[in-house]
Amino acid sequence: MDIRKIKKLIELLEESGVAEIEIREGEESVRISRKMESSTQYVMTHTPPASSPAAAAPIAASAPLPAGNTATDATASLPEGHIVTSPMVGTMYRAPAPDQPAFVQVGTTVKVGDTLCIIEAMKMLNQIEADKAGTITAILVENGQPVEFGQPLFVIK
Repeated sequence: MDIRKIKKLIELLEESGVAEIEIREGEESVRISRKMESSTQYVMTHTPPASSPAAAAPIAASAPLPAGNTATDATASLPEGHIVTSPMVGTMYRAPAPDQPAFVQVGTTVKVGDTLCIIEAMKMLNQIEADKAGTITAILVENGQPVEFGQPLFVIK
């Protein structure tokens, strides 16, 4: 957007007494707002075209986190035992394919190296293996749910 047009918009804002205005020209937009106090202050934001990857990244990063997903909440309510956590961000699958049985169930005895689940990350399927021998006492994530790095997945006792 042309700087002369922006200056003209600021002048119009001062003359009219309007507190905020947003103008779109094609894929670009400009928003100008001012505080209605004794001194006038202008705040101007510029939105780049939607097709730019840089514009999409901040929107995704600013998504609010669901309530109650703090680390202290998660560790306080976990059953006793060895906790297997997610080594990456992705989607957890409990079975090798939708029509096949799950790798493990609650009560399944596992050895070190047994596959517990698969986490799909960036179109790659990553097998998550037991790092301790024992019995699965809890499965903390549902099939097909997104998981975060460090999120508890299983409890082995």
